[in-house]
Amino acid sequence: MAGADAQRWIVTFLEASAAESGAARNTQLAYGRDLRAFADWAARGGLDIAGLTRNDIEAYLVHCEAEGLAQSTRARRLSSIRQLFRFAYAEGWRADDPASRITGPGKSKHLPATLSPAEVEALLAAARETGRSAGERARNTCLMELLYATGLRVSELVSLPVAAVMGDPRMILVRGKGGKERMVPLSAPARTALAAWLEHWQAEAEALRARRLPAPRFLFPSRGRAGHFSRVGFYLLLKEIALRAGLDPARISPHVLRHAFATHLLAGGADLRAIQTLLGHADVSTTEIYTHVLEARLKSLVLDHHPLSKP
Repeated sequence: MAGADAQRWIVTFLEASAAESGAARNTQLAYGRDLRAFADWAARGGLDIAGLTRNDIEAYLVHCEAEGLAQSTRARRLSSIRQLFRFAYAEGWRADDPASRITGPGKSKHLPATLSPAEVEALLAAARETGRSAGERARNTCLMELLYATGLRVSELVSLPVAAVMGDPRMILVRGKGGKERMVPLSAPARTALAAWLEHWQAEAEALRARRLPAPRFLFPSRGRAGHFSRVGFYLLLKEIALRAGLDPARISPHVLRHAFATHLLAGGADLRAIQTLLGHADVSTTEIYTHVLEARLKSLVLDHHPLSKP
């Protein structure tokens, strides 16, 4: 198969994934990168994707390992290849699926990093003092309170439309991966921080209207192309807040706060299915990792404090 034909396979598969399964943009980009790397490897070896065998695909995985790619990266690439050939088989482009029985490297089962409630409190306190103006401090406090209160993905947080939070809501509607919607409740501190930030947001919106300019659509607006605060911008802001809180910035990320939200809920007795719904996980097995975090903490507690565990 020529390179152009391989490209046609990939483009058609990605378009179908977006239309049929509602795959998120970041997922689509990851599929595209993985499959183009695979197609480039096949082209360099003079291989025809339409005629690739199981041995060829396994040889590619060996090549990836030899290149030093991480176990998780190799597992993701194999997943992309599997889905491509499953699609090709369903479309009748191939009479078989050569990738269906390849097990691959799997994924490393690292427990997610998290924070103690005291560390989260320190971050929230530091956010109230971070910013060059009262407006920036109100925005930063709102960002942090919402993130910890809801466990939103950072992309969901920074792109919240302002219409979703008007009227002092007890719950907000969030559009997550693949366009799937879910309701998440707001804590009292989060609602207080939201109300304080909306006062500044309204003042800025009125100033724009006075200049005959449209008010922002997003809760956390920006002059950037997307129109809202960027994920990178929030990542850097969080590092600054961590420094002010006296915490190691290397330990702190938006996803770590999402993990803290789930872990603290579970430790407080929340139902695993409820946490799955709040996080927007498609499969409860993804949420179950937090039970292992809790088990690890309980084990550490016993080993550190039980008298019979002392040498």
